[in-house]
Amino acid sequence: MGDRLKVVVIGGGSSYTPELIEGFITHYDAFPVTDIVLVDIPEGRHKLEIVGALAQRMVQRSTLPISITLTLDRKEALSGAHFVSTQMRVGLLEARGWDESIPLRYGMLGQETTGAGGMMKALRTIPVLLDICRDMEALCPDAWLLNFTNPAGMVTEAIMKHTRIRSIGLCNSPIAAYKWLSGLYQVPTTRIYCEFVGLNHLHWISRIEIDGTSKLEELLAVGGSYSASNVPQLAWNDTLIRSLGAIPSYYLKYYYLHREMLEEQQSAAVKGETRAETVKRLEDELFDIYKQPELAEKPKQLELRGGAYYSEAAVHLMKAIHTDSFEVQTLNVMNGDTLAFLPSDACIEVNCVVTKNGAVPIPIERVPDGTIGLIQAVKTYESLAIEAAVTGSREKALLALSAHPLTDSVTSAESMLSEMLERNRKYVPQFFG
Repeated sequence: MGDRLKVVVIGGGSSYTPELIEGFITHYDAFPVTDIVLVDIPEGRHKLEIVGALAQRMVQRSTLPISITLTLDRKEALSGAHFVSTQMRVGLLEARGWDESIPLRYGMLGQETTGAGGMMKALRTIPVLLDICRDMEALCPDAWLLNFTNPAGMVTEAIMKHTRIRSIGLCNSPIAAYKWLSGLYQVPTTRIYCEFVGLNHLHWISRIEIDGTSKLEELLAVGGSYSASNVPQLAWNDTLIRSLGAIPSYYLKYYYLHREMLEEQQSAAVKGETRAETVKRLEDELFDIYKQPELAEKPKQLELRGGAYYSEAAVHLMKAIHTDSFEVQTLNVMNGDTLAFLPSDACIEVNCVVTKNGAVPIPIERVPDGTIGLIQAVKTYESLAIEAAVTGSREKALLALSAHPLTDSVTSAESMLSEMLERNRKYVPQFFG
């Protein structure tokens, strides 16, 4: 890759960026990044400057020869990049608030990656990511695009279907599961192996081993599970967990505990405690901390954000590609023939072997009982939503919602869709001619 190694971070003003910088510093010996360019939009200039200044202090303290550049010019940033990481939020937290609040008025879940809110985020985000890919095709066609932007699986599938860019999607959920198990058994994550089956934010852990010895049965017996700060901490149904013979992603609570999660969201909204409002408070606190001129490291408070550890996963993935490591990571990649019940061009979330040529899915040992139908239904919704985002078709968008397991009335969904599109008019021009 030449003498200099350039990484571009789209959404560089994100609160996650300090964790990313920490990762580059920690892994410099194996992954010697020389140029880091943090890119944002004019509305994000203030945050970019705060985060950028902290990043520069972190690099300065490390004494490593890493250059940090801040810019609002995406094309200038992308020229000659080796890796591009995306961690953006089209419409900012205001749009997330709409995604969470509007569906509730129609008696439906409001969540940034699941259901109607997740679809609106996809409709806003996919066209922007495809524009970034077109710039990459012209300016850095051989670069790897590592996508964390949610809904990560849908965005990654759109990139794979509609561009020539080499892209892999990633999420913090798998690494959070490893950290949970590491703490539970007091062993390093290198001694743990988990098999993940499914889609982004719709996966099950069907195998858990420590030093080759299965721990799944004992975890199922005691109702063991992992969680995240951005999903309500409702308890699983123990009978369901034992019947599955697998540990579900915490996002599956929106499906298995649909009524309870909806009631929790409605109650939180009445009290002004939606996730968007919570994140806004957390981010305000984080950026006040980031401003402190004596701060030159990632603050502990960042772990309270829902996407904590994403950046750790992102740096590990870049390093694995760069070093041709053949290590196993859980990633969002094209299905091929890994899950025979899904289309070959579907994006799935499974374990992969990472090489300099990309991520190769590992054959699945077991798909948990009772999960195939749900995976197929959600993938049908995702594929239709991607088509709607690209074409601007309201009919496809409604068809996508009709296929989603959490849509209980297409008539209500059509009214909800019209309101959400109108509220997002600025960010979804493809639906307005």
